[in-house]
Amino acid sequence: MEELTQQQVQDYYGRQLQTQHDLQTNACCTDDIPAEHKRILAQLEPEVLEKYYGCGVAVPPAVEGCTVLDLGSGSGRDVYLLSKLVGEQGHVIGLDMTEQQLDVARRHIGAHTERFGYAAPNVEFRHGYIEDLQAAGLADNSVDIVVSNCVINLSTDKEATYREIFRVLKPGGEMHIADVFADRRIPASLRQDPVLYGECLSGALYIDDFRRLLHDVGVRDYRLTSSRRLTIGNPEIEAKVGNIKFYSLTVRAFKLDLEDRCEDYGQVATYLGTLPGLPNAFELDDHHRLETNRPMLVCGNTAAMLTDTRYGAYFRVTGDKTHHFGLFDCAPVPAAAGSSSSDAAPGCGC
Repeated sequence: MEELTQQQVQDYYGRQLQTQHDLQTNACCTDDIPAEHKRILAQLEPEVLEKYYGCGVAVPPAVEGCTVLDLGSGSGRDVYLLSKLVGEQGHVIGLDMTEQQLDVARRHIGAHTERFGYAAPNVEFRHGYIEDLQAAGLADNSVDIVVSNCVINLSTDKEATYREIFRVLKPGGEMHIADVFADRRIPASLRQDPVLYGECLSGALYIDDFRRLLHDVGVRDYRLTSSRRLTIGNPEIEAKVGNIKFYSLTVRAFKLDLEDRCEDYGQVATYLGTLPGLPNAFELDDHHRLETNRPMLVCGNTAAMLTDTRYGAYFRVTGDKTHHFGLFDCAPVPAAAGSSSSDAAPGCGC
């Protein structure tokens, strides 16, 4: 039994849902929004905000001047947030398959361009399908960052979607997505339920199948930046899904040639404290919080993420891959008096 068709998903978001208040569960909600983002969101048109159906914060730091692609951009909420963050020299492309949502997004381009003080728009909205970005005119190695907020779970071909993401990303580019995942595989009968699918539940990937899928498309290491157990808030739907647990996960992965395990090369990373808005620490993921000027022992993959990407200007990484010391030890590094390594905070492999 196959999942629902793209047309059925379009109908749900184009006709059945008019605003957030039409949602039947709590899955599409966002908390822990950064203060800087809240200040920008307060400047956006009400209609853009009312038709937002995201589940997390899909916008990474250090985006100024970047070209960003938002998959499933909907009413344009994250596109306009990014419009301000990338600045007048950056560019944001919103891609969506639902014409009604694109109509909302496009009619507010002028208002936001003027509000942000730009001489010309730095955003565009394209009609297309996230499974086929080439048809939407997106070339190989053309985008610095791909974001998506609670949309890829709706894809009817998730492997094609992730292959396309890493095709269009430039070398060293970043995928940064917030999406719904499940603690087990969703039964075929539930995947056929248009409400469960439209509410971002029954299309959710089992988290270990997500790991396997990324490996199949050549991504051997991804990082989890946040995790939140989702509530449903609808007794009828809760009864349907039974014991399945759903989570909003924020994930980042880079277009880098990484190893499939965290290997130890004796490398040490130091955050310089120079990322805008992050003077005290940078969080690469849920187990790498790099405090300003405090050296941290890191695996080879983490070192690459901090040097061979746009984050490289904000870090000092010492050591290379000349000497290999086996698998990276995830246990805390003991502080030995008088040892040069005692100055480095313990890191942890993925």
